Amino acid sequence: MAYRIEKEGHAVRFFVENEDQKGNYEGIIEKVSNWKNELEWVGKDGLIIFDSCGYGKEQDELRAKGFSVVGGCELGDKLEHDRQYGQKIFSVCGIPIVSSRSFVGIKSAIEFIRNNQGPWVVKQNGHADKIFNYVGSLEDGRDVIDVLNSYCEYEKDECSVIDLQKKIEGIEIGVARYFNGNDWVGPIEINIEHKDLFAGSVGPKTFEMGTLMWFDDNENNRLFQETLAKLKDYLRNINFRGDIDMNCIVNGQELYPLEITARLGWPATHLHAAELIESPMCDFLKAVADGKEYDVKYRKEFGVVMLVATPPFPYQLQIKKYSPQGEKIYFNSNMQEADFSHVHFEEVSKDASGDYYISGDSGFALHVTGSGKTIAEAREKGIGIIDKIIIPKKFYRNDIGLKFEKTDGEKLKQWGWI
Repeated sequence: MAYRIEKEGHAVRFFVENEDQKGNYEGIIEKVSNWKNELEWVGKDGLIIFDSCGYGKEQDELRAKGFSVVGGCELGDKLEHDRQYGQKIFSVCGIPIVSSRSFVGIKSAIEFIRNNQGPWVVKQNGHADKIFNYVGSLEDGRDVIDVLNSYCEYEKDECSVIDLQKKIEGIEIGVARYFNGNDWVGPIEINIEHKDLFAGSVGPKTFEMGTLMWFDDNENNRLFQETLAKLKDYLRNINFRGDIDMNCIVNGQELYPLEITARLGWPATHLHAAELIESPMCDFLKAVADGKEYDVKYRKEFGVVMLVATPPFPYQLQIKKYSPQGEKIYFNSNMQEADFSHVHFEEVSKDASGDYYISGDSGFALHVTGSGKTIAEAREKGIGIIDKIIIPKKFYRNDIGLKFEKTDGEKLKQWGWI
């Protein structure tokens, strides 16, 4: 986002909080060592963008001082970080919820499953590594118990709080929209996340391997009306200013919210900035931050984003024997200047010679986006660019949106959700 806004002609200064990420974007964008020291530079007329949870209290304080801030707020953070709190708010706002319980410690979660047999879904609060998530299959819960027992080997802070959610059969679909502290701004965003590591939705869960997205300007959209629309008064009361996403599971009759992303989501933001929103992103975000209306111009197309990764992803927190750090990223002779607008670096920097290289050790290298009148066109555009990028041992999912094309899209239409 910072890179795109700079390309729009704005002065940008960029801060990285996470120690493991501080070596990224060298030679790509101007970085600072302490964002608080830059408040005088940005001033009350500038724009401050927070792209993660955990800074809501600081955002509220900055707004109270007259700064223009977009990204979230303190109680927005709590919606995402505390699943049980989020479920309570959903219920109060009239959104049906899935039966779920939170446990401090793995042993108490195991004991609960033994006394309440059934297929359960294991989740964590906040930003715990998504490889710890697991969707149970066996009716007596034995597979979930085995998974939880294996987690006892990990550090306590990774699995200190376990959420068990009743498994619901259906199709996962997300709905998102920007909110300016008082009202919605811009179109409704519909998205389908692909969290499994391998094509065909096989393998362990990851943060995200890719997303299918499109915008809808129908205020009566059923998915929106039965989810985010019901949170409007709550979001106004907490002065939320940013993009908020609710991931749901739906079937022919029912909808249940699974989780909230109360911040700029990624890789969703790449699709906003590079593919679907035609208005200048900085102007749009400034309006959201300042509580103003904004007529967002956007493409009525499908957008697809794909993660391009290398080993040891997705086990970067557990495996330190292999690191791609320092490996060069090359582009073949077919790579055009226009193609770079669809490439979104994650753990990448540029050296003095102008060569790009992997600057992190997790294997979370970059994202590639594409858009088109059809999902297949959007996907193939992205794959065409990935084919031009040479990274040792790279991998990605080449089926983003495929299941929606073949089966799920028609089901969702028949059920009346889209």
